[in-house]
Amino acid sequence: MSSDSFAFLDLADGRSLVGRGPFASSAKPPHDGVAFYRNDFGLTSTEPWLVPQHWEVVGRNEVAAFIAETDGVPTCNWEPPDASDFAAIFQEISAAIRTGTFEKTVPVVVERGTLEEPPGHRLLATAAGSEEPLLGYGFSDGISGFAGASPEQLFSITGTILKTMALAGTARTEERDVLAVDEKEIREHEYVAQSLVSKLGDIGRVRRGPRGIMELGSIVHFHTPIEVDLIGDESPAQLVRRLHPTPALGPLPRTPETLQQLIDWRRRLGTPEDFGAPFGAILDGEFHAIVAIRGLWWHHREVILPAGCGVIEASRLVNEWRELRLKREAVKARFGL
Repeated sequence: MSSDSFAFLDLADGRSLVGRGPFASSAKPPHDGVAFYRNDFGLTSTEPWLVPQHWEVVGRNEVAAFIAETDGVPTCNWEPPDASDFAAIFQEISAAIRTGTFEKTVPVVVERGTLEEPPGHRLLATAAGSEEPLLGYGFSDGISGFAGASPEQLFSITGTILKTMALAGTARTEERDVLAVDEKEIREHEYVAQSLVSKLGDIGRVRRGPRGIMELGSIVHFHTPIEVDLIGDESPAQLVRRLHPTPALGPLPRTPETLQQLIDWRRRLGTPEDFGAPFGAILDGEFHAIVAIRGLWWHHREVILPAGCGVIEASRLVNEWRELRLKREAVKARFGL
């Protein structure tokens, strides 16, 4: 892997892990030290662990300086997504829900753009320095990469404590009071929270916190914290497979068939393979992983901005299309695009 490659991940305690390449790919994490975890949405990588040549733990506000990119983000010319492609898949999903194949699933729409010049590591530097509750992340080989600031932690393990969250249900900040009583959004959130609790019940004692609202500038989400006192010795990779994709990004029920159908829908809409996938790192025996959303994917000058929406029986096409635009606008504002 290129010596120009670079990765970073914000940790939940206000620090960030940064790593510089070349990265050595491995099927298993090292017994000690540091490795990043990168996989695609279908978890098909046989060597998801990336061991950096050099690494360091720094404050969040120091990551951009560590990347050493001083120029701003290049201007981007965007092409609006085609609503007809999404509408066709939305109708297929609605039909599958009516027949009982799905209770919920999450299609993704992408907006494409062209940067005036290749960004190098500049998009990583822009994603760095996120304020809580956002968790910045990114990987770049100097030509291609992805970077963002995710509101969703897949899970973290410190000692015998696993922490995760249900994050689903979206509205504009000025509609916060309406979100709090919106039955459709509450139902969508409960699908996610209850599914997570059921997936974790056989590996430890589960504690579900109260549903609250996470504020993210222009948008808000329902948020429920979940903790588990682990009783077994499952590896991070095993726990990733247990939890990913949560119903916030994946199908409910989650079976090989429903997951493959969702992947097929994602591919038809041009979704990057690792959008919504886990991106994480192991450090001093602790593991932290975010869900790679609210970000950009690029190759040379071409850039893709994906966004997903949870579709249930009560969903309506125009409302979901509006939510997708809202999420994309938040990403553009974060990157100054």
